[in-house]
Amino acid sequence: MSRHHSRDGARFVNLADYLRRQFAYDEWANREVLAAIRAAGGDNPGPANHRSLQLMSHILAAERVWLERLKQLPQSVPVWPEPDLAQCEAEAATLGGLWLEFLDLITAGDVSQAITYKNSKGEQWTSTIVDVLTHVVLHSAYHRGQIASHMRANGQTPAYTDFIHGVRQGLIKEARV
Repeated sequence: MSRHHSRDGARFVNLADYLRRQFAYDEWANREVLAAIRAAGGDNPGPANHRSLQLMSHILAAERVWLERLKQLPQSVPVWPEPDLAQCEAEAATLGGLWLEFLDLITAGDVSQAITYKNSKGEQWTSTIVDVLTHVVLHSAYHRGQIASHMRANGQTPAYTDFIHGVRQGLIKEARV
């Protein structure tokens, strides 16, 4: 990770690198949750797995919608698509690479720029890129928490996706220098 030093010797991280690390976490956590859903029999459309898959489908669709907004592309998927484990796994694998490509093109200066987009209700909004990126990571984490709670309530074992756990175990890739 690209690090800089202040006068007192403390290290700090470039904002663009920090965001890349957050999306590396997001990609890892999505994979972990999908693996937990699959291990719990998520490829069977029973009621115990339906809500988890529905939320995971939403996470991935929302990530794609926000990436399309950032790229000023038309929305290609509904924000609440039909849940399907194989489609989620394929989408998660694709999105990880697409986010990295997008993040590799931005710098710390770029993220303060604003974009204008329409939400799913057709309302026009303007947000900074950094606010959109922060929203995507937090929105996904929020819904992964709902999946964990739902799985526990159904006697299933949810994924352990705490950020610090991923870092301690070396499971979250460092951003490239």
